[in-house]
This record gives sequence, structure tokens and C-alpha cells, in this order.
Amino acid sequence: MRGLYIGRFQPYHLGHQSVLLEISKEMDEIVIAIGSAQESHTPENPFTAGERAEMIYAALEQGDLRNRCYVIPIQDINRNSVWVSHLQSMVPSFDVVYSNNPLVVRLFSEAGVDVRSPPMYQRDLFSGTAIRNLMQKGGDWRSLVPGAVASLITRIGGVERLACVSRSDTSTQFIL
Repeated sequence: MRGLYIGRFQPYHLGHQSVLLEISKEMDEIVIAIGSAQESHTPENPFTAGERAEMIYAALEQGDLRNRCYVIPIQDINRNSVWVSHLQSMVPSFDVVYSNNPLVVRLFSEAGVDVRSPPMYQRDLFSGTAIRNLMQKGGDWRSLVPGAVASLITRIGGVERLACVSRSDTSTQFIL
């Protein structure tokens, strides 16, 4: 059987890794859909879809999951009534969707797809928002992501990018 796991992965962290390991106990293969693939270089979405795919593949190198996973970027279409069919047309077929997002659960349930809610792994600690905040404040974000992901973020200047795109244009003084 094949499962679908959807996330923005901004960045991919140990909570995501934990969920994937749980899904892998039930599924032979997993389609990992990178949502909001068109978004990057913003405070909420600092990384490109390609960078997020690299993060996921780098993290999956540590186990046998890499050979069992497909990583597919999915752009938003901003039309919830056709989003499920859009996603289905963009990824390999799947039997089960794993999500805790109420809208995703609702849309797939309405489409007659089996939806399961995976256990959340220390959600208050392992969340993209919390990790991005730590990155901005110089906190210990590295311990919350797989080592390979921390190395990639460092290599691409991800912390500096996040700091840059998070600055307000009102903080700049112009002298006329």
C-alpha cells in the first residue's frame, strides 16, 4: 500500500521524520507532497521547493525510507473544491492520506479517500514556526532538525536568508 503525507516542510524537522517513521510501519511506500511549492523567500516559507526536497532526501539517507519514498512538489491552486483532484493528478496513486490539518482531512474525506491522523511528535517543540523563530533569534534550531538538514540550511545560507526576508522595510531610514 502507498500513503500520502503532505506538508510545507519549512524546514523539514525531526517531527516530520517521526511521522514518516510511523507511516512507514503501515505503508510499503510513501508519497511526500511538498505543499505550497511556489512559495519561497518569505518569513513563513523561506526555502524553495527544491531546497525542501533536498532536505527530505538528505534526511531519508539515514534509513531505508529513501527507497520507499517519492518527493513531489505541489503548487497551490487556491480552489479548495478541486484541490484533491489537482493533487491526485500530480502525484503517484495512493491509498491513504496522512494529515492532521482539518481542511486537508475534510477535503480528502469529502472525496472519499481514506484519511488517517498520524500521532504528532512534541508539536510545541517540533514545528516549522518554532524552528524559524529560533533561527531568527540565534537559538538552538539545529537540535530540532536532522543533521543533514542543518548542514544543508547552513550551506545555502538559510538563516541569513530568513533574517533578510523577515526585515521590515520601515526599519530603513532614507535621507533626502
